[in-house]
Amino acid sequence: QSSLLVLATRFSDIELREEEGIPTEEFLESCYAIVPVLDKLGPTVFAPVKMDFVGNIKKINQKFITNKEEFDTLQKIVLHEVNAGVAQVRNSATEALLWLKRGLKFLKGFLTEVKNGEKNIQTAL
Repeated sequence: QSSLLVLATRFSDIELREEEGIPTEEFLESCYAIVPVLDKLGPTVFAPVKMDFVGNIKKINQKFITNKEEFDTLQKIVLHEVNAGVAQVRNSATEALLWLKRGLKFLKGFLTEVKNGEKNIQTAL
């Protein structure tokens, strides 16, 4: 059995919709697929990152499932919340997306350090 995980939907496979942006469902699937990777990296070290990550995915998903057709892209969710005046409200899908993006960027930076040969987890972090 391979120790490599196969992502259900890769971020690179997501097709941007010309005018509408990033499809919500595929984006969330790609994010959920990263969660087991965090466990493999270190269940203890990455526990806070995982909790934050999963919490933000759930917040976006909760908004998405209220109206899957209306909120079929991330941009539509953000525009809806901006127009409703709730984008900056704590626990909004927009805020969750911002923190999710930061988490993904952090993870990418960490994995890049490891890929480039860094053996010390603390240094890579």
